Amino acid sequence: MKNLFLLIVLFVSFKAVGEEKVVKIDSLDQPMFKPFIERYILDELKSLRQENLELKKYVAEKLADAKLESSDRAINYTTSTINNIFYIITAAASLLVLLGWKSLSDIKKSIKKDTGAKIQQLTADYEKRLNAIENQAKERSEIIVDTQKKISTTNSIHSLWMRAGIEKSEEEKISIYDEILDINPSDVEAMTYKADALLEIGEVRWALNLANTAIEKDNQYALAYWQRACAYAHLEKDNEAIKDIEKAIGLSETFIDELDKEIHFKKLRGNSKFELILNN
Repeated sequence: MKNLFLLIVLFVSFKAVGEEKVVKIDSLDQPMFKPFIERYILDELKSLRQENLELKKYVAEKLADAKLESSDRAINYTTSTINNIFYIITAAASLLVLLGWKSLSDIKKSIKKDTGAKIQQLTADYEKRLNAIENQAKERSEIIVDTQKKISTTNSIHSLWMRAGIEKSEEEKISIYDEILDINPSDVEAMTYKADALLEIGEVRWALNLANTAIEKDNQYALAYWQRACAYAHLEKDNEAIKDIEKAIGLSETFIDELDKEIHFKKLRGNSKFELILNN
C-alpha cells in the first residue's frame, strides 16, 4: 500500500511539472530556434572551410607524387634506352669491323653522333612532358585559388544579407546593400532591396534609377518591376506603374496577394485599371 501511495504521489507531481512547462512554453514571446539557425550556419561555414583545406592538401600531395613518379620513369627510361643503344651499337660495330665495312674511327664517330642525337631527342621529349605536367598543376592551382575566392565572397555576401535582415534602420540597410554591391556590382537583388529602402526614406528618384538598372541587368526579375511600380506610383505616373505591376504579376503570381497590402500603391486607389487588376 505504501508503495502504491508513493507511485500515485510521484505521478501527480510529474504531471503538475509537465503542465507548468507546457504553460511556460506556450507563453513564450519570442522564438527559441533563432540561435540554433545561426549556430547551424556557422557550423556549415566551418565545415566548408575545412573541406576546402583538405582538398587543397590532397591536390598538392597528388601533384607532388605525380611529378616524382614522372621524373623516376623518365630517368629509368632514359638509362635503359641509352644502355640498349650502346649494346646495339657495340654489336653492330663489332660486326662491321669483322666484315671490314668501316674502320674503328668511323665506328667511333658514328656512335658518338647517334648517341648524342638520341639523348638530345629523349631529353627534349621528357622536357615537354614535364612542362605539360607543370602547366596542368598550375591550372589546377589557379582553379583552387579561384574557388577559395568564390567561397570567401559568398560567405561575405551571406553575412551581409543576414545583417540586413535583422537591421531596423533603413539607412543602415542601405549601407549594407552598398557593401554587397561593392563585392558584386551586378547583384540585381541587392539593387532592388536598396531601392525598397530608399522608397521608405523618400528617395523616390534614386529608387527609380536603381530599379531601372536592375531591370537592365535582368529583365525577368519580378521584384525589380514591382519596386519600379512603387516609385512610379509615388511620382503619380499611374500608367507606367500599372504596366510594371502587370509585368511583375506575370513573372511571379505571388505578388497578387501583396497588391492590396502594398502601402506605396495608395495613390493608385480609384484608378480603374488598378481596381480591375485588384478585383481580378
